[in-house]
This record gives sequence, C-alpha cells and structure tokens, in this order.
Amino acid sequence: MKQRIVTGLIGGAVFIGLTLLGGWYFYGLLLLLAIIGFSEFLRMNGFGPNHPASLIGYAGMLVVLIPWDELGLSFSSSLPIVWLVMFLLLAVTVVTKNRMTIDGAAFVLLGILYVGYGFHTMYVVRSADSHGLLTTLMAFGSIWASDVGAYFAGRAIGRHKLWPSISPNKTIEGSLGGIVLAVAVAALFSLSAPGVIGIGRALLIGLAAAVAGQFGDLIQSAYKRVRGIKDTGAILPGHGGVLDRCDSWLAVFPLLVMTGLLPL
Repeated sequence: MKQRIVTGLIGGAVFIGLTLLGGWYFYGLLLLLAIIGFSEFLRMNGFGPNHPASLIGYAGMLVVLIPWDELGLSFSSSLPIVWLVMFLLLAVTVVTKNRMTIDGAAFVLLGILYVGYGFHTMYVVRSADSHGLLTTLMAFGSIWASDVGAYFAGRAIGRHKLWPSISPNKTIEGSLGGIVLAVAVAALFSLSAPGVIGIGRALLIGLAAAVAGQFGDLIQSAYKRVRGIKDTGAILPGHGGVLDRCDSWLAVFPLLVMTGLLPL
C-alpha cells in the first residue's frame, strides 16, 4: 500500500505539472505514455518489439497520435492512412506465411486506434484555443471523481454485483456513486467558470465521463481476463501498467471529443 501511495503521489504531481504547462510538455508526456501503453498492448497479444507487425504498429500509432496540424500538415481524412496500415499488416500475414494470422493483424490495428487516437484526443482537448486547460481538468476531474465515488460508495453500501464475470469487486451501488460524484465535480467546474461551460453541458460531461470511464475500466478488465493476466505491465509500482491506469481516459476523451461535449 505504501508503495502504491508513493507512486501515486509522485506520478500525480508530475502529471498535473505537465498538464498545467501544456503545449509540447504535455504532448511529450502523452507520447511517452502512448509508446509504453502500445508496447503493453503488443506484449499482451504475443508480439515482440522487433516483430514486423510491431514495427508497423508503432509507426501507425505515431501517425495517429502526432498533431499534424501544428506541424503545418493536414489531412482531409485519416481513413486512407488507416487503410494503408491495415494493408501493410495484412501483407505481413503473407510474408510470414501465416505465422502471423489475420487475427494478429486485427489486434495490432485495434491497438493503434485504441491507444493512438485515445491519447491524441487528450492533446486535442488540452491544446484547444478555448479554455483548453479548464476543459482538460474538468474531464480528468470527472474521471477521477467517478473512480473515487465508485470506490467509497461500493465499500459503504455496495451489495449488488455490477459485472461479476468481468470484475467481481464492482457493484451497482458503487457505479451509481461514481456517476453522482462525477456529475457533481463537473457541475462545480461549470459554476467556477459559468461563461465557458453551461451547467447543462457540464452535467452531460460528468455523466459521459463516468459511464464511459467505467466501461473503459471494464473493457480492460475483460481483456486481461481473456489473456489471463492481472496487470498490463509493471512500470508503475503498485499500480500496474500504463493501460491499467489510463483505461478510463482512453474511453472518455474520444467520446467527449466526438460528441462535441467539450468545447474546442
């Protein structure tokens, strides 16, 4: 427990500090997390770092992650890039004579989108011209509030299992407690800056962050259960891997961006 607390305090301080700085400082943090997280995803699926599919996967993930607009480049659509990466991965199945199957190609492509686009949207929100820091902290605050609310409500009044076959310790009461606290925190952000985000939108942001965040956690739990592992990695002592800590983020930020709930 002591190791978990120390790691959490140090990691949290570094994360908050770089988030406040924003710009390339924040992007550098996201880049590091994305590379480590993608390596965890590859390892879970049996791909070594030098496997041809891994090399294509890293390149594809970085293409999705890089903020091309800020480098003076732009694409009318990312679909051709995704198709090209898919084609290269399928070509590996031929070159390796099916030692890597089409299932493996699909896993790598899934990881590229899951990790690359997830962390990309975090940078999009933070770098937004319109109150990027406030909306970033609001999203993270709602996610963390959902975690805290679910934990304490589950311990205090949790009686009915939420999804025992996937995560046996989670309860329906805990899930509802997380939603309530996330919505409350989002409302506080709105009240502190009423000219930026209206209360109605704030409540939707809190709700979306809690529901999507809890699903993100369950998705990762389901995947680890299929792979027969407890943690995705061990880089964070007492906390597991990057994907263990960022599973909610990778679900929430894309949803908030795609729905337009966060003003950009």
